[in-house]
Amino acid sequence: MNTPLVFDRSLVRRRLARALNQGYADFLLVRAVEDLEERLSTVLRTFSLALDVGTPTPIAAEMLRRTGRAETVIRLASVPEAGSILGDEERLPFSGARFDLAVSLLSLHGVNDLPGALIQIRHALKADGLFIGALLGGSTLTELRQSLTQAEAEIEGGVSPRVAPFADLRDIGGLLQRAGFALPVTDSDVVRVRYANAFALMQDLRRMGLTNALHDRRKTPLRRATLMRTAEIYAERFGDADGRIPATFEIVWLSGWTPHESQQKPLRPGSAKVRLADALGVKEGGPEDEPKGG
Repeated sequence: MNTPLVFDRSLVRRRLARALNQGYADFLLVRAVEDLEERLSTVLRTFSLALDVGTPTPIAAEMLRRTGRAETVIRLASVPEAGSILGDEERLPFSGARFDLAVSLLSLHGVNDLPGALIQIRHALKADGLFIGALLGGSTLTELRQSLTQAEAEIEGGVSPRVAPFADLRDIGGLLQRAGFALPVTDSDVVRVRYANAFALMQDLRRMGLTNALHDRRKTPLRRATLMRTAEIYAERFGDADGRIPATFEIVWLSGWTPHESQQKPLRPGSAKVRLADALGVKEGGPEDEPKGG
């Protein structure tokens, strides 16, 4: 079965290269790296060889080296970068299980085949290797998406794809299991950033390489009238009392381990040696044993 082309991958890379050249807006990435450092602090292990899969800048790899969490870090970058391997998150240029740790921050939401990318990451990890990733989730830019849709419908009589579809938190855990990861964990961090207006938000999106790179995007530029109406709707529907507007970014976190015999496994049904009531220290019984009164 062919993977649907949601993103124009070559355009994704060009947009990121432009953002890096113009001065990358890194506030979300800085937050993600700080969160990654905190998450790794609970893992009582130093990783000998780590892989950074497509994080837009070297900041995550630098943190792993600086903190000593990894002895050696290999970085896969999607645009040319000194000291990194040039490659694509959908086609990892590694053979065999080589790495103890793999991380990927704010990159995998732009791949066409997320399940396939996760499978490749799992294959690149040794047994009992850890993967931690962060990608933009489903509620990201919900305000902008709604405003653009209404403005296009009003001005142009139709709607075209303008904002990327982001992964839903409820689906990510299943994707990790499908990719063969054990002990999968997912959660999300919702970040709300305030801007003077919609145009300031769009400028930041440009400086993050997040402008429209959908494969089926309309090839003609957005009309000025549609753009102006988008800003008006955004301010009317979502604006704060002081005239500024909020923008939602959802960072979905996912982690999993490559299977190993040392890992904790769920017990078989009926194999428990202790009753649940005894373990909880409560009296076992039916509804008639519940406390009465209020």
